[in-house]
Amino acid sequence: MEKLMWLVALGNSFIFCNAILELTGTHDIEGTWKSSITLSCVYVPSQDLVQQTVIWTLNREQSPATVFRRDSSGDHIMLSRYRGRLSVPKYRPGDVSLEIEKLEIPDSGHYTCKVTWRAQNNSLLTKERTTTVKVVKVAVTKPIITPGNLGLTVPKGARTSLTCSAIGSPPIIYRWFKGEPGGNAVHVSNHAVLMFDYLQTSDTGRYYCEAENRASSQVIQQSDAVQLTVMDLTKPATTVPSSETQANTVAKPVSERDLITTALATGSDVQIPERKEVTAGPQRTGLPLYLIVLIVVLCVAVVFVVVTVILCRRKTKEDHPYEVTYENTRNDARRQTCSGVNGKCEYEEGKPMVKNYYMTEPMKENDYETISIKENVEYKILVNSMESEYEVGDVQ
Repeated sequence: MEKLMWLVALGNSFIFCNAILELTGTHDIEGTWKSSITLSCVYVPSQDLVQQTVIWTLNREQSPATVFRRDSSGDHIMLSRYRGRLSVPKYRPGDVSLEIEKLEIPDSGHYTCKVTWRAQNNSLLTKERTTTVKVVKVAVTKPIITPGNLGLTVPKGARTSLTCSAIGSPPIIYRWFKGEPGGNAVHVSNHAVLMFDYLQTSDTGRYYCEAENRASSQVIQQSDAVQLTVMDLTKPATTVPSSETQANTVAKPVSERDLITTALATGSDVQIPERKEVTAGPQRTGLPLYLIVLIVVLCVAVVFVVVTVILCRRKTKEDHPYEVTYENTRNDARRQTCSGVNGKCEYEEGKPMVKNYYMTEPMKENDYETISIKENVEYKILVNSMESEYEVGDVQ
Protein backbone atom coordinates (compact mmCIF):
# COMPACT_ATOMS: atom_id res chain seq x y z
CA MET A 1 0.00 0.00 0.00
CA GLU A 2 2.81 2.40 0.82
CA LYS A 3 4.54 1.58 -2.46
CA LEU A 4 1.37 2.36 -4.33
CA MET A 5 1.04 5.72 -2.63
CA TRP A 6 4.66 6.55 -3.43
CA LEU A 7 4.19 5.70 -7.11
CA VAL A 8 1.07 7.87 -7.31
CA ALA A 9 2.84 10.83 -5.71
CA LEU A 10 5.82 10.41 -8.01
CA GLY A 11 3.55 10.32 -11.07
CA ASN A 12 1.65 13.41 -9.93
CA SER A 13 4.85 15.34 -9.33
CA PHE A 14 6.15 14.35 -12.76
CA ILE A 15 2.95 15.52 -14.40
CA PHE A 16 3.00 18.74 -12.34
CA CYS A 17 6.63 19.49 -13.28
CA ASN A 18 5.93 18.89 -16.92
CA ALA A 19 3.03 21.35 -16.72
CA ILE A 20 5.18 23.98 -14.99
CA LEU A 21 8.19 23.62 -17.33
CA GLU A 22 6.25 23.92 -20.55
CA LEU A 23 8.00 26.38 -22.93
CA THR A 24 5.75 28.97 -24.55
CA GLY A 25 6.30 31.26 -27.51
CA THR A 26 5.35 31.91 -31.13
CA HIS A 27 5.75 29.40 -33.95
CA ASP A 28 6.20 31.81 -36.86
CA ILE A 29 7.45 35.37 -36.84
CA GLU A 30 8.29 37.83 -39.61
CA GLY A 31 11.11 40.30 -39.09
CA THR A 32 11.87 43.50 -40.96
CA TRP A 33 15.27 43.89 -42.53
CA LYS A 34 17.64 46.09 -40.44
CA SER A 35 15.16 46.12 -37.53
CA SER A 36 15.08 44.13 -34.25
CA ILE A 37 13.19 40.93 -33.37
CA THR A 38 12.52 38.85 -30.23
CA LEU A 39 12.04 35.05 -30.36
CA SER A 40 9.93 34.23 -27.31
CA CYS A 41 10.83 31.27 -25.07
CA VAL A 42 9.29 31.44 -21.55
CA TYR A 43 8.52 28.96 -18.75
CA VAL A 44 7.26 29.08 -15.16
CA PRO A 45 10.15 28.68 -12.67
CA SER A 46 9.98 25.99 -9.94
CA GLN A 47 11.88 25.70 -6.67
CA ASP A 48 12.39 21.98 -7.19
CA LEU A 49 14.12 22.42 -10.53
CA VAL A 50 17.27 24.40 -11.30
CA GLN A 51 18.06 25.65 -14.78
CA GLN A 52 21.28 24.12 -16.08
CA THR A 53 21.70 25.10 -19.74
CA VAL A 54 20.00 27.21 -22.42
CA ILE A 55 20.87 26.53 -26.06
CA TRP A 56 19.60 28.28 -29.18
CA THR A 57 20.27 26.58 -32.52
CA LEU A 58 19.60 27.67 -36.09
CA ASN A 59 18.55 25.13 -38.70
CA ARG A 60 18.87 26.65 -42.15
CA GLU A 61 18.98 24.51 -45.28
CA GLN A 62 19.40 21.30 -43.26
CA SER A 63 22.57 22.54 -41.58
CA PRO A 64 21.94 23.11 -37.83
CA ALA A 65 24.33 25.32 -35.94
CA THR A 66 24.48 26.48 -32.34
CA VAL A 67 23.89 30.21 -32.10
CA PHE A 68 23.85 30.83 -28.34
CA ARG A 69 24.74 28.76 -25.21
CA ARG A 70 24.32 29.58 -21.52
CA ASP A 71 25.78 27.31 -18.83
CA SER A 72 27.56 27.61 -15.49
CA SER A 73 30.52 29.34 -17.19
CA GLY A 74 28.39 32.15 -18.63
CA ASP A 75 26.91 33.24 -21.96
CA HIS A 76 28.55 32.32 -25.25
CA ILE A 77 27.69 33.48 -28.81
CA MET A 78 28.87 30.68 -31.03
CA LEU A 79 28.51 32.31 -34.48
CA SER A 80 30.64 35.38 -35.20
CA ARG A 81 28.06 37.06 -37.45
CA TYR A 82 25.69 37.35 -34.46
CA ARG A 83 28.19 38.94 -32.11
CA GLY A 84 27.25 42.40 -30.96
CA ARG A 85 23.59 42.03 -31.98
CA LEU A 86 22.31 38.94 -30.10
CA SER A 87 21.40 38.57 -26.40
CA VAL A 88 19.29 36.57 -23.88
CA PRO A 89 17.84 38.21 -20.70
CA LYS A 90 19.73 37.40 -17.49
CA TYR A 91 17.63 38.86 -14.69
CA ARG A 92 14.14 37.68 -15.67
CA PRO A 93 13.59 34.19 -14.20
CA GLY A 94 11.85 31.86 -16.64
CA ASP A 95 12.52 34.14 -19.66
CA VAL A 96 15.17 32.84 -22.09
CA SER A 97 13.94 34.63 -25.22
CA LEU A 98 16.42 35.36 -28.00
CA GLU A 99 16.76 39.02 -29.07
CA ILE A 100 18.37 39.78 -32.45
CA GLU A 101 19.18 43.33 -33.62
CA LYS A 102 19.83 44.64 -37.14
CA LEU A 103 18.30 41.69 -38.92
CA GLU A 104 19.90 40.48 -42.13
CA ILE A 105 18.37 38.33 -44.84
CA PRO A 106 20.56 35.29 -43.90
CA ASP A 107 19.06 35.41 -40.38
CA SER A 108 15.94 33.69 -41.74
CA GLY A 109 15.51 30.04 -40.60
CA HIS A 110 14.24 27.72 -37.83
CA TYR A 111 15.41 28.67 -34.33
CA THR A 112 15.12 26.03 -31.57
CA CYS A 113 15.12 26.93 -27.87
CA LYS A 114 16.40 24.03 -25.71
CA VAL A 115 16.35 24.31 -21.89
CA THR A 116 17.71 21.72 -19.42
CA TRP A 117 16.88 21.61 -15.67
CA ARG A 118 18.27 19.53 -12.79
CA ALA A 119 15.87 18.10 -10.20
CA GLN A 120 16.60 17.52 -6.51
CA ASN A 121 17.41 13.88 -7.19
CA ASN A 122 20.03 15.06 -9.80
CA SER A 123 17.90 13.93 -12.69
CA LEU A 124 17.87 16.11 -15.84
CA LEU A 125 14.81 17.36 -17.66
CA THR A 126 14.96 18.94 -21.16
CA LYS A 127 12.38 20.92 -23.14
CA GLU A 128 12.50 22.31 -26.69
CA ARG A 129 10.54 24.79 -28.77
CA THR A 130 11.07 25.85 -32.42
CA THR A 131 10.25 29.21 -34.01
CA THR A 132 10.41 29.95 -37.74
CA VAL A 133 11.82 33.37 -38.66
CA LYS A 134 11.47 35.09 -42.02
CA VAL A 135 13.34 38.33 -42.65
CA VAL A 136 11.72 40.56 -45.27
CA LYS A 137 12.23 44.04 -46.67
CA VAL A 138 9.23 46.31 -46.21
CA ALA A 139 8.78 49.25 -48.52
CA VAL A 140 8.39 52.64 -46.91
CA THR A 141 5.00 54.16 -46.36
CA LYS A 142 3.95 57.66 -47.33
CA PRO A 143 5.97 60.06 -45.15
CA ILE A 144 4.36 62.56 -42.80
CA ILE A 145 5.73 66.05 -42.06
CA THR A 146 5.66 67.25 -38.45
CA PRO A 147 6.40 70.96 -37.72
CA GLY A 148 8.29 72.23 -34.68
CA ASN A 149 6.84 73.78 -31.52
CA LEU A 150 6.20 77.14 -33.20
CA GLY A 151 4.10 75.58 -35.95
CA LEU A 152 4.13 76.61 -39.59
CA THR A 153 3.79 80.38 -39.00
CA VAL A 154 6.92 81.65 -37.25
CA PRO A 155 8.59 85.06 -36.71
CA LYS A 156 11.71 86.14 -38.56
CA GLY A 157 14.95 85.18 -36.80
CA ALA A 158 13.38 82.29 -34.87
CA ARG A 159 14.56 78.68 -34.92
CA THR A 160 12.28 75.86 -36.06
CA SER A 161 12.32 72.50 -37.84
CA LEU A 162 10.31 70.19 -40.08
CA THR A 163 10.50 66.41 -39.47
CA CYS A 164 9.84 63.78 -42.16
CA SER A 165 8.92 60.28 -40.88
CA ALA A 166 8.00 57.04 -42.66
CA ILE A 167 7.61 53.35 -41.75
CA GLY A 168 9.60 50.65 -43.52
CA SER A 169 12.77 48.62 -43.55
CA PRO A 170 15.73 50.70 -42.52
CA PRO A 171 17.82 52.39 -43.63
CA ILE A 172 15.35 54.93 -44.96
CA ILE A 173 16.70 57.73 -47.13
CA TYR A 174 14.99 61.13 -46.78
CA ARG A 175 15.14 64.10 -49.14
CA TRP A 176 13.65 67.58 -48.70
CA PHE A 177 12.41 69.87 -51.48
CA LYS A 178 11.11 73.42 -51.63
CA GLY A 179 8.24 73.75 -54.07
CA GLU A 180 5.31 71.62 -55.23
CA PRO A 181 5.54 67.85 -55.93
CA GLY A 182 5.81 67.36 -59.65
CA GLY A 183 6.68 71.04 -60.23
CA ASN A 184 9.88 73.07 -60.25
CA ALA A 185 11.08 72.01 -56.80
CA VAL A 186 14.52 72.77 -55.35
CA HIS A 187 16.42 70.10 -53.39
CA VAL A 188 17.40 71.52 -49.97
CA SER A 189 18.42 68.64 -47.65
CA ASN A 190 19.10 64.87 -47.32
CA HIS A 191 18.20 64.48 -43.65
CA ALA A 192 15.00 63.42 -41.91
CA VAL A 193 14.88 66.73 -40.00
CA LEU A 194 15.02 70.02 -41.92
CA MET A 195 16.50 72.63 -39.54
CA PHE A 196 16.15 76.42 -39.74
CA ASP A 197 18.59 78.05 -37.29
CA TYR A 198 17.75 81.66 -38.20
CA LEU A 199 14.63 82.10 -40.31
CA GLN A 200 14.55 84.67 -43.09
CA THR A 201 11.58 85.90 -45.09
CA SER A 202 13.10 84.14 -48.10
CA ASP A 203 12.46 80.80 -46.32
CA THR A 204 8.73 81.28 -46.80
CA GLY A 205 7.31 78.70 -49.18
CA ARG A 206 5.94 75.18 -49.59
CA TYR A 207 8.03 72.16 -48.56
CA TYR A 208 7.67 68.39 -49.04
CA CYS A 209 9.86 65.33 -48.46
CA GLU A 210 10.57 61.95 -50.06
CA ALA A 211 11.29 58.60 -48.37
CA GLU A 212 13.03 55.60 -49.94
CA ASN A 213 14.57 52.32 -48.72
CA ARG A 214 16.19 49.28 -50.28
CA ALA A 215 13.10 47.13 -50.52
CA SER A 216 12.58 45.02 -53.61
CA SER A 217 9.85 47.34 -54.89
CA GLN A 218 12.18 50.37 -54.91
CA VAL A 219 9.22 52.72 -54.50
CA ILE A 220 9.80 56.39 -53.60
CA GLN A 221 7.07 57.86 -51.45
CA GLN A 222 6.32 61.60 -51.36
CA SER A 223 4.60 63.53 -48.60
CA ASP A 224 2.03 66.27 -48.95
CA ALA A 225 3.43 69.78 -49.24
CA VAL A 226 3.13 72.14 -46.24
CA GLN A 227 3.22 75.94 -46.26
CA LEU A 228 5.89 77.58 -44.06
CA THR A 229 5.31 81.30 -43.43
CA VAL A 230 7.99 83.59 -41.95
CA MET A 231 6.60 86.85 -40.52
CA ASP A 232 8.72 90.03 -40.41
CA LEU A 233 7.50 91.63 -37.19
CA THR A 234 9.53 94.83 -37.73
CA LYS A 235 7.10 95.88 -40.48
CA PRO A 236 3.35 96.51 -40.14
CA ALA A 237 1.27 93.48 -40.94
CA THR A 238 -0.56 93.71 -44.24
CA THR A 239 -4.30 93.21 -43.88
CA VAL A 240 -7.26 93.40 -46.22
CA PRO A 241 -9.96 95.41 -44.41
CA SER A 242 -13.62 95.15 -45.23
CA SER A 243 -15.37 97.67 -47.47
CA GLU A 244 -17.04 99.40 -44.51
CA THR A 245 -13.87 100.05 -42.48
CA GLN A 246 -11.29 100.19 -45.27
CA ALA A 247 -10.95 104.00 -45.13
CA ASN A 248 -10.57 104.27 -41.34
CA THR A 249 -8.68 101.16 -40.23
CA VAL A 250 -5.01 100.36 -39.96
CA ALA A 251 -3.31 97.11 -38.90
CA LYS A 252 -0.82 97.16 -36.05
CA PRO A 253 2.15 94.78 -35.99
CA VAL A 254 2.39 92.26 -33.17
CA SER A 255 5.62 92.31 -31.18
CA GLU A 256 7.92 89.31 -31.50
CA ARG A 257 7.95 88.78 -27.73
CA ASP A 258 4.16 88.49 -27.54
CA LEU A 259 4.10 86.14 -30.51
CA ILE A 260 6.72 83.72 -29.16
CA THR A 261 5.26 83.84 -25.63
CA THR A 262 1.80 82.94 -26.94
CA ALA A 263 3.19 80.07 -29.03
CA LEU A 264 5.18 78.57 -26.16
CA ALA A 265 2.28 78.89 -23.70
CA THR A 266 -0.35 77.30 -25.92
CA GLY A 267 1.83 74.95 -27.96
CA SER A 268 -0.13 75.82 -31.08
CA ASP A 269 0.67 77.54 -34.34
CA VAL A 270 1.60 81.18 -34.15
CA GLN A 271 -1.16 83.44 -35.38
CA ILE A 272 -0.78 87.20 -35.63
CA PRO A 273 -3.87 88.96 -34.23
CA GLU A 274 -5.22 91.91 -36.14
CA ARG A 275 -6.11 95.14 -34.40
CA LYS A 276 -8.23 97.75 -36.05
CA GLU A 277 -8.49 101.37 -34.96
CA VAL A 278 -10.63 104.18 -36.28
CA THR A 279 -8.45 107.16 -37.07
CA ALA A 280 -9.78 110.65 -37.77
CA GLY A 281 -6.62 112.08 -39.27
CA PRO A 282 -3.18 111.11 -40.53
CA GLN A 283 -1.20 108.71 -38.41
CA ARG A 284 1.53 110.29 -36.30
CA THR A 285 4.92 108.72 -36.19
CA GLY A 286 7.45 109.71 -33.51
CA LEU A 287 11.13 110.35 -34.26
CA PRO A 288 13.70 107.94 -32.86
CA LEU A 289 15.54 109.05 -29.74
CA TYR A 290 18.94 109.28 -31.44
CA LEU A 291 17.56 111.73 -34.06
CA ILE A 292 16.13 113.97 -31.33
CA VAL A 293 19.50 114.03 -29.49
CA LEU A 294 21.35 114.82 -32.73
CA ILE A 295 19.02 117.75 -33.52
CA VAL A 296 19.48 119.24 -30.02
CA VAL A 297 23.29 119.00 -30.26
CA LEU A 298 23.30 120.73 -33.66
CA CYS A 299 21.08 123.56 -32.39
CA VAL A 300 23.38 124.17 -29.39
CA ALA A 301 26.43 124.21 -31.67
CA VAL A 302 24.83 126.78 -34.02
CA VAL A 303 23.90 129.08 -31.12
CA PHE A 304 27.44 128.86 -29.73
CA VAL A 305 28.98 129.80 -33.10
CA VAL A 306 26.62 132.81 -33.53
CA VAL A 307 27.39 134.15 -30.03
CA THR A 308 31.13 133.77 -30.62
CA VAL A 309 30.97 135.72 -33.90
CA ILE A 310 28.97 138.55 -32.31
CA LEU A 311 31.44 138.89 -29.41
CA CYS A 312 34.42 138.96 -31.74
CA ARG A 313 32.93 141.74 -33.88
CA ARG A 314 32.06 143.83 -30.82
CA LYS A 315 35.57 143.57 -29.45
CA THR A 316 37.04 144.68 -32.81
CA LYS A 317 34.96 147.87 -32.85
CA GLU A 318 35.99 148.78 -29.29
CA ASP A 319 39.72 148.50 -30.06
CA HIS A 320 40.49 152.06 -31.65
CA PRO A 321 43.93 152.50 -33.20
CA TYR A 322 46.06 155.22 -31.90
CA GLU A 323 47.83 157.26 -34.53
CA VAL A 324 50.75 159.30 -33.50
CA THR A 325 51.96 162.07 -35.76
CA TYR A 326 55.38 163.19 -35.21
CA GLU A 327 56.30 166.57 -36.72
CA ASN A 328 59.65 168.19 -36.43
CA THR A 329 60.10 171.66 -37.71
CA ARG A 330 63.26 173.54 -37.94
CA ASN A 331 63.50 177.27 -37.51
CA ASP A 332 64.33 178.63 -40.95
CA ALA A 333 65.35 181.96 -39.49
CA ARG A 334 68.89 181.67 -38.54
CA ARG A 335 70.74 184.18 -36.49
CA GLN A 336 73.84 185.32 -38.19
CA THR A 337 76.66 186.51 -36.01
CA CYS A 338 79.53 188.21 -37.74
CA SER A 339 82.76 188.87 -36.10
CA GLY A 340 84.53 191.95 -37.28
CA VAL A 341 87.90 190.71 -36.19
CA ASN A 342 88.37 187.88 -38.58
CA GLY A 343 85.53 188.76 -40.91
CA LYS A 344 83.65 185.48 -40.43
CA CYS A 345 79.99 185.05 -40.05
CA GLU A 346 78.47 182.27 -37.94
CA TYR A 347 75.02 180.92 -38.18
CA GLU A 348 73.16 179.70 -35.15
CA GLU A 349 70.48 177.28 -35.77
CA GLY A 350 67.40 177.46 -33.73
CA LYS A 351 66.32 174.58 -31.58
CA PRO A 352 64.00 172.22 -33.34
CA MET A 353 60.50 172.23 -32.23
CA VAL A 354 58.78 168.90 -31.82
CA LYS A 355 55.08 168.67 -32.07
CA ASN A 356 53.23 165.42 -31.31
CA TYR A 357 49.69 164.94 -32.34
CA TYR A 358 47.78 162.14 -30.67
CA MET A 359 44.60 161.08 -32.39
CA THR A 360 42.03 159.26 -30.30
CA GLU A 361 39.77 158.67 -33.22
CA PRO A 362 40.33 156.58 -36.35
CA MET A 363 41.99 158.51 -39.11
CA LYS A 364 40.21 159.25 -42.33
CA GLU A 365 41.56 159.21 -45.85
CA ASN A 366 41.78 163.08 -45.92
CA ASP A 367 43.90 163.03 -42.75
CA TYR A 368 46.35 160.62 -44.37
CA GLU A 369 46.67 162.96 -47.37
CA THR A 370 47.26 166.05 -45.09
CA ILE A 371 49.95 164.27 -43.12
CA SER A 372 51.73 163.12 -46.27
CA ILE A 373 51.68 166.72 -47.66
CA LYS A 374 53.14 168.10 -44.40
CA GLU A 375 55.86 165.46 -44.42
CA ASN A 376 56.80 166.38 -48.02
CA VAL A 377 57.00 170.11 -47.14
CA GLU A 378 59.20 169.43 -44.12
CA TYR A 379 61.43 167.22 -46.22
CA LYS A 380 61.90 170.00 -48.81
CA ILE A 381 62.67 172.62 -46.16
CA LEU A 382 65.24 170.31 -44.55
CA VAL A 383 66.93 169.69 -47.91
CA ASN A 384 67.09 173.42 -48.72
CA SER A 385 68.58 174.23 -45.36
CA MET A 386 71.26 171.58 -45.76
CA GLU A 387 72.17 172.92 -49.21
CA SER A 388 72.45 176.45 -47.85
CA GLU A 389 74.84 175.24 -45.14
CA TYR A 390 77.06 173.60 -47.70
CA GLU A 391 77.09 176.75 -49.82
CA VAL A 392 78.15 178.94 -46.88
CA GLY A 393 80.94 176.54 -46.05
CA ASP A 394 82.25 176.72 -49.60
CA VAL A 395 82.24 180.52 -49.55
CA GLN A 396 84.34 180.60 -46.43
